Amino acid sequence: MTGRRVLHPAARLAPPLACQVPPPAFPPLPPRGAECLARVLQPWRSARQPGAASPAPARGGEGTRLVWELAWAAPAWASARFLRLPPASRSLPHQGLPWDLGCPVAEPRPTDLLLRRPQQAPRPRLCELLGPERATTWGLASVFSNRASRKSASRTENNMAEDEGYRNPTEVQMSQLVLPCHTNQRGELSVGQLLKWIDTTACLSAERHAGCPCVTASMDDIYFEHTISVGQVVNIKAKVNRAFNSSMEVGIQVASEDLCSDKQWSVCKALATFVAHREVSKVKLKQITPRTEEEKTEHSVAAERRRMRLVYTDTIKDLLANCVIQDDLESRDCSRMVPAEKTRVESVELVLPPHANHQGNTFGGQIMAWMENVATIAASRLCHAHPTLKAIEMFHFRGPSQVGDRLVLKAIVNNAFKNSMEVGVCVEAYRQEAETQRRHINSAFMTFVVLDADNQPQMLPWIRPQPGDGERRYREASARKKIRLDRKYIVSCKQAEMPLSVPWDPSNQVYLSYNNVSSLKMLVARDNWVLSSETSQVRLYTLEEDKFLSFHMEMLVNVDAAQAFLLLSDLRRRPEWDKHYRSVELVQQVDEDDAIYHIISPALGGDPKPQDFVILASRRKPCDNRDPYVIAMRSVTLPTHLETSEYRRGETICSGFCFWHEGDQLTKVSYYNQATPGFLKYVTTNVTGLSSAFYTTFKACEQFLLDNRNDLAPSLQTL
Repeated sequence: MTGRRVLHPAARLAPPLACQVPPPAFPPLPPRGAECLARVLQPWRSARQPGAASPAPARGGEGTRLVWELAWAAPAWASARFLRLPPASRSLPHQGLPWDLGCPVAEPRPTDLLLRRPQQAPRPRLCELLGPERATTWGLASVFSNRASRKSASRTENNMAEDEGYRNPTEVQMSQLVLPCHTNQRGELSVGQLLKWIDTTACLSAERHAGCPCVTASMDDIYFEHTISVGQVVNIKAKVNRAFNSSMEVGIQVASEDLCSDKQWSVCKALATFVAHREVSKVKLKQITPRTEEEKTEHSVAAERRRMRLVYTDTIKDLLANCVIQDDLESRDCSRMVPAEKTRVESVELVLPPHANHQGNTFGGQIMAWMENVATIAASRLCHAHPTLKAIEMFHFRGPSQVGDRLVLKAIVNNAFKNSMEVGVCVEAYRQEAETQRRHINSAFMTFVVLDADNQPQMLPWIRPQPGDGERRYREASARKKIRLDRKYIVSCKQAEMPLSVPWDPSNQVYLSYNNVSSLKMLVARDNWVLSSETSQVRLYTLEEDKFLSFHMEMLVNVDAAQAFLLLSDLRRRPEWDKHYRSVELVQQVDEDDAIYHIISPALGGDPKPQDFVILASRRKPCDNRDPYVIAMRSVTLPTHLETSEYRRGETICSGFCFWHEGDQLTKVSYYNQATPGFLKYVTTNVTGLSSAFYTTFKACEQFLLDNRNDLAPSLQTL
């Protein structure tokens, strides 16, 4: 079953009822088209006779076949009928069952043919996951399907059609054919050359938005998924995700293309930060206005990524100070120990005019290519083979260099793990040989592996660090490896693949907080929310996606946004207005913006045991006046609060509040909740009461905000 209400074809072709606009002029209907139309409308014409029974809907796709014949026989007439009428006149209300109720897959509509839309494979519907019995309870479109939801879906389709020809104004594309001069000793594209092209494309995108010269400030982690061979084409696409005061985040996508087989692969994705630079005046960048769902998501999450970059150094320090880093020494081949000093590489480069960009500074891509070169040499000295670069961690440009500077590049293997090694690289600059003090220009950490004939990573020898700085680098490399694994597990994982409760650990608290807030922001950015009901200016939206059903409540409250944010961010006060919260205990105040709570709620759906939750609550203030205040919540696990027999442990993967400033003492309050599969049983058996419960709770929240809005005057001064 498709889970979508579709009208009988005859109802689509019937004349509009009470149409307020004059009927359009239709082209003449050819004889064959007239015959098809008569066959489609015959049941309805018979039913209009006195005493006639209601027409039986066409079964087995018969109605679709007749309409398709009509579209082929009279395309101009059918196009006018389907596409020129106003939306309100394209359907005829009737009481019959959907005509394609028995069809497992939605059949294409004549309009799909007339619009030349490419046919796509249908995605699994939530009703298929629930089974036939619950699907009947669920309904044909959603739990709250009504005419308003169908109109909302129609508007979404129209907006998608309007955006088909849209292109981001900051988007820049580059295509390069890989020649032998671009490759390494294995005949594959050198990563250094690829970094040059990436930096050039991203810089052009940043300058297109800024309207002035821009310099590379940093480049986030890059994970290389595929290598690129000679003769293939590299396609690079870059666009500005978000602009801040004078800096901006640029998103880059790299793909390879085989011209002979017409196949394409995703190579890597990258995020770069550029700073606009103008000598005569300070730059104030204009804001980005996202249009598509992807742009809205990247725009909202960019602020959280920027926050994570700023605390990255402190994260490493806290991890080294507070956590015990365990290493895999027992699995290493101690007979093949290599002193770290044997892998040290130092190389000097003279910056010449071909190495400079259009501003006279050393081209950032060229510096990154030189860094990749010395890092590869250091890795080769450890493994005595040709290593493969798999990941780069955070290029950070600390200052510029100009033509005539001498750049000293230093690389050393910091740590060797079972199948990978980390190489640290730094770049220093000086102007004249007589200078004793050198400027730190850049630093990065690169992860290499050695692949065998079957493309599998080989075991590496053990590195023996030198006392002092060598041991410090050794421990920091182990900490960065743990952070990379946590980040890959928490941040890079798709939402549907994430476990409902992630173990809480001081080493991953930054990334758990990031994932908590970014998941809520991505849910907010969805553009296919369906308006399901509206009662007393409280709106309920639903969103069916993958295996999740999401809810969104929205209302306007006569309270300042900052006041509402402070009142609702303390979950200990939530039992005052939410009957689903029986008690709330603050377990740990992680920092100013993050806290962990233990929540006990009443039993759900006839279960005799009450539920308990361990929730991470993360709050964020807006970066600019267009951003909302955010309170995000998700489940975590703590060793001090394990599941007990007294309660049934509940979990939430994504929920929270957003507060938008709408005017003087007027705030739009939105609540979001992504229901997990365990919640669907309750939904499908309580369809009628669910909307009413949401409405009652949300109105109680509004009254709580109004009653307590004058209690926070001192606290508002800190926001």
